[in-house]
Amino acid sequence: MTSTELSATPTDTRLRVPGPATPYQSDIARYWDGEARPVNLRLGDVDGLYHHHYGIGEVDHTALGDADDSEHEKKLIAELHRLESAQAEVLLDHLGDIGRDDTLVDAGCGRGGSMVMAHQRFGCKVEGVTLSAKQADFANRRAQELRIPDHVRARVCNMLDMPFATGQAAGSWNNESSMYVDLHDLFAEHSRILEVGGRYVTITGCWNPRYGQPSKWVSQINAHFECNIHSRREYLRAMADNRLVPQAVVDLTPATLPYWELRATSSLVTGIEEAFIESYKDGSFQYVLIAADRV
Repeated sequence: MTSTELSATPTDTRLRVPGPATPYQSDIARYWDGEARPVNLRLGDVDGLYHHHYGIGEVDHTALGDADDSEHEKKLIAELHRLESAQAEVLLDHLGDIGRDDTLVDAGCGRGGSMVMAHQRFGCKVEGVTLSAKQADFANRRAQELRIPDHVRARVCNMLDMPFATGQAAGSWNNESSMYVDLHDLFAEHSRILEVGGRYVTITGCWNPRYGQPSKWVSQINAHFECNIHSRREYLRAMADNRLVPQAVVDLTPATLPYWELRATSSLVTGIEEAFIESYKDGSFQYVLIAADRV
């Protein structure tokens, strides 16, 4: 089933729980309900895993073939998708030991690609939350197509007020979604739903405090996605205030540049590629993974 068919599925009202709590959150819900960028959809059509994040790793130029090849663009899209799935694999690597009876939570789950990958790897239940009804419907229809709706589910709700019991989750994550919320509120909620010893992981873009202030490139990214990028320092402080103790902080900036440089040569450009490439190169913006344990 293609992205076009999936996006045409009707809304399932049984999945509705309270969503946006502020005018800003309502704006974000409308933004993602209306989003249909080919860069998100055509990459997912490669193998049915629809992501809303970027890629890491070296580009396999042998897989791209000759630029004059009629299949070159198709191969380029497949390579971009391979890199974004590789990013999700790295996030899952940092969740630690997850059992089949555990529950994982994807906060800001998008169209659900990472949730499917998590279930395929661990065999566990994966719950996702998003402000976008369109994204949740898409993710749930995909889970039905894969015959895993009892294990993978997306709900429309606010990640700052998730419908899960205290200590219910063995692990949780934000994959490029934490820039839409206050970090203290976000980490307080993750700390609540995680069991003691549970693992939280985030992969995110953040501005570099050593640069001084957010650069013009960071401001462009904020405006493009209607978000508010935080500094790396803010992440670590907010985690410390909410019983989340970092076990790993990994700078993925060098690993993500090849993805952006390749994407800038594709037909899927959105106009924001220069801001990412230049901010990574001048050091004002970083791409980081932080894994932290709930104590």
